[in-house]
Amino acid sequence: MTAGRLVFAIPGDIDTPSGGYGYDRRLMAGLEALGWQVEHLVLADGFPQPSAADLEAAKAALAALPDGALVLIDGLAFGAMPQVAARQGHRLRLVALVHHPLCLETGLDAAVRAKLEASERQALASALAVVVTSAATAETLMAEFSVPRARLTVALPGTDKPERRDGAGTEGGGGPSPSGRTGAPRILSIGTLIARKDHATLVDGLARVADLAWQCRIIGSKSADPETSAALERQIVGQGLAGRIDLAGAMPDVSSEYRGADLFVLASRYEGYGMVFAEAMANGLPIVSCAEGAPRDLIPGDAGRRFAPGDADELGAALRALLTDRQALARAAAASLAAGRSLPSWRQTAETVAAMLAGIEMDGAS
Repeated sequence: MTAGRLVFAIPGDIDTPSGGYGYDRRLMAGLEALGWQVEHLVLADGFPQPSAADLEAAKAALAALPDGALVLIDGLAFGAMPQVAARQGHRLRLVALVHHPLCLETGLDAAVRAKLEASERQALASALAVVVTSAATAETLMAEFSVPRARLTVALPGTDKPERRDGAGTEGGGGPSPSGRTGAPRILSIGTLIARKDHATLVDGLARVADLAWQCRIIGSKSADPETSAALERQIVGQGLAGRIDLAGAMPDVSSEYRGADLFVLASRYEGYGMVFAEAMANGLPIVSCAEGAPRDLIPGDAGRRFAPGDADELGAALRALLTDRQALARAAAASLAAGRSLPSWRQTAETVAAMLAGIEMDGAS
């Protein structure tokens, strides 16, 4: 496979502990391992609602690149700068990376949602190709953003495959949990404390099973949306769950959290892929979820339980069904682990994107 030069433009701090930034980091490293020369172009952190200064800086950064440069731009910025993309698309070979459409973020008012939808549709028209992280997102871009199928490349996030844990998949009624431990089950949830992740419904669901033994850790940045974070802390105290739910904040490495958990729960309203679900499956954790979009295809039905978005009663019932039946929990763990073992590696993700980029390079040379 031909390897070339690529400029990878990413807004904000690439070390931010989130699925999107994690994908960007691993993709960059994977392309470099395949022989690509990757230049990381840092854009302002104001995207996807950039200031005039942010847009001017992005315009200047792209204008400084040589004609014909191959540029991959993270969708957090690409969809929010249609005029810049249109101007630079005539001389640069622009590729967009869309984790999920900007307008599908929860909590946006109608005016902001409509503005982001129009902006992203216009920007995507300037892209030679678009990388998406799931087939569901590809379908959305085709149906709602008029992106031709031929321009789309689905590159699922890679998943690291840890060694299977002792006790995983045990079906004895009173035996170990999927983590191999005895005692109160540990519930894990990973997601930035923003409205779309809907940790509020998770807390309400946990309140419905307060009579059962469990402990819950919620891993995710508290600073991305301070208002949502503060409201969640008040909710936990108000529900009398302060001693049982730990808002642990952001963590650079969560691998040990998966290994120490018995059940993974995320009430997210929408995910473009859901890397944390894939990582939970690779670790053999039963999963309770309601996320729309890619997770419905990613997570097998027998790997846990599903509930309607925002329905705390259904979430509570799903938790109760697994927390009170060790055999059901173990069966879900086994199904989750089997599905997780079939997920692609990060090298395969990089190879998929590299093949698409190489095709653009060859078209430009012909």
